[in-house]
Amino acid sequence: MIKHIVVWKLLDFAEGKSKLENAHRMREWLEDLKSKIREIHFLEAGININPADDSFDVVLYSEFQDRAALARYQDHPEHIKFKEKIQNLRSEKKVVDYEA
Repeated sequence: MIKHIVVWKLLDFAEGKSKLENAHRMREWLEDLKSKIREIHFLEAGININPADDSFDVVLYSEFQDRAALARYQDHPEHIKFKEKIQNLRSEKKVVDYEA
């Protein structure tokens, strides 16, 4: 099993919306991927409640059967569309993938 974790730090204001509004949009878009990409074994998206300056705003935790499934997910048109939609909303992104 491959665990795929991504965190994003969002801009305070982007596309006419606040950071919190955009965080909610991102969570909806991420959760929508579950029904569109069959390689996703499990997906959970959350919005940070920790006010610390060094915290990130949105987190994705997802699971894939193996590295090949993760690669197919990365190349899936719906995943690419998601990445394009959030490009102007985020200031920073960190990723960790590991086998468990």
